Amino acid sequence: MIIGEGFLSFVTGGPFPGSYIVAFIIGAFFVYMGIAKKWEPLLLVPIGFCMMTVNLFPPLFAESTGLFSQIYAVGIATEVLPLLIFIGLGAMTDFGPVIANPKTLLLGAAAQFGVYFVFVMALLVGFTLPEAASIGIIGGADGPTTVYLTAKLAPHLLAATAPAAYSYMALVPLIQPPVIRALTTKSERAIYMKPQLREVSQREKILFPIIAATVIIWLVPMAAPLVGCFMFGNLLRECGVTERLAKTASEAFMDILVILLGISIGGSMTADNFLKPQTVLVFVLGIVAFATATAFGVVMGKIMNLFSQEKINPMIGAAGVSAVPMSARVVQILGQQANPRNFLLMHAMGPNVAGVIGTMVAAGMFLHFLR
Repeated sequence: MIIGEGFLSFVTGGPFPGSYIVAFIIGAFFVYMGIAKKWEPLLLVPIGFCMMTVNLFPPLFAESTGLFSQIYAVGIATEVLPLLIFIGLGAMTDFGPVIANPKTLLLGAAAQFGVYFVFVMALLVGFTLPEAASIGIIGGADGPTTVYLTAKLAPHLLAATAPAAYSYMALVPLIQPPVIRALTTKSERAIYMKPQLREVSQREKILFPIIAATVIIWLVPMAAPLVGCFMFGNLLRECGVTERLAKTASEAFMDILVILLGISIGGSMTADNFLKPQTVLVFVLGIVAFATATAFGVVMGKIMNLFSQEKINPMIGAAGVSAVPMSARVVQILGQQANPRNFLLMHAMGPNVAGVIGTMVAAGMFLHFLR
């Protein structure tokens, strides 16, 4: 076989002429955005490069013995990779802001209405119940949860939902500000919140993952794998006697898992898997889910102010999507633009990490009713 013959044979035999070239270019675009724009580079770079590679030589995924297909079968099809990633995420998460201000849990919960809103929209445009759930969960802006739920309910959509979820996490600074500004006045964005939260004791931080896991798993048993791994990682961080394990889980272990996730997702994005009309629709619905989740979080913040003596800045509700910590940083920037005295980052981190829990609960609910 001459050089390039394998590639050219796939170009003419794909879903439409030149499809593998188009997919190769899209992969190159992901790499460019990761490097030049620094949009989620830890994932967009490996996903994009592996997408380029597999569209040069599709047997890497098409054949059961191919490198990408084997990693996908072990890591994604079995749901092992996203669950292990949650251990690392738990070890990186500080629940202090939530414990210090528990009402921010309501903001994280409110943002999940975007998930259910787009779930209904997906049904109305013709997707099945499992497919609609896999699309709606993109609104949580939680990549591992999206991968986990899609792998269980609609694995044929994984090549669309996974890059959509991670792309929108990277696009937080572009998507959220217009939504926030449209729903708030300048005076609302300027509401001052004291920068200092109450001090949270180590005992509280140790008890939180144990109590949270117990309550959530009791209420939503199908969320147990996600919640259990996440809270286990957080307990390693907070208990004070497993520093080595917490450091490994949040650094080297997490890095390895992210590489494998990027390889498996990017390696599955061949032209025949990725370049479909429904992929475009998934990306459109995904951005609607993300924008709607942002909107519901802000609206909940405004509603809470109607019944609260101590006003909160409603923008922190936008951080209820679980894009940690990007959405909290967006709130911080907008808050300082409206009022230079404002320092909203720690306040926004409360609903931010609460959103992670909310998205896992939403995924558990979908699994309970649809699987």
